[in-house]
Amino acid sequence: MSRRIIGIDPGLTRCGVGIIDVAPGRKLSFVHVSVIQTHADQELDQRLRVIGDGIEALLNTYQPDALSLERVFAEQRNLNTVMGVAQISGIALREAALRDIPTQLHTPSEVKAAVTGYGRAEKAQVGEMVRKLLGLKAAPKPADAADALALAICAAWHNTVPSVKVTNRMHGSARAEKVAAPTRAQEAWLAAERAAKTRGRRLG
Repeated sequence: MSRRIIGIDPGLTRCGVGIIDVAPGRKLSFVHVSVIQTHADQELDQRLRVIGDGIEALLNTYQPDALSLERVFAEQRNLNTVMGVAQISGIALREAALRDIPTQLHTPSEVKAAVTGYGRAEKAQVGEMVRKLLGLKAAPKPADAADALALAICAAWHNTVPSVKVTNRMHGSARAEKVAAPTRAQEAWLAAERAAKTRGRRLG
């Protein structure tokens, strides 16, 4: 059974939203991508309302099964940008919670590793891999759109990253049964996730 994942690249000026379907066997299908925009000359409450209304409408229309949202460390961007990202993230998290939609938070390096196999990939590389993975004619533009789809793909890989499961415990013995091997991008994602967790513990 396929699952629908919405990725949101939060931002006060441009908020990217990408939606994909994930079928068994890690098959990805493009559903929707858009960028909700506001202008710096608008009052803050109006900007938040515009983006909040846009997110709400997309959640109601496409009814995703999961939300993937960017996690940003404070030192990665300037304070004004961090504040805007945090405000939009709060709106997205609230809208998801109201609908009982589970949420995943991913760092930029995790997302890049998930789609390109390299946690420090350039935005152009991310866009091109998103295009290939989803079978699009061109890379989504602007970058916020590609990043939102990449977030959704990252969540898809996260939920399908294979592991080794232990079976046949009869007579006190155990046999390790391997499930499908991870792709190079998924292996890189796992490494990025471990690094992010270590970094988070240091910051905490």
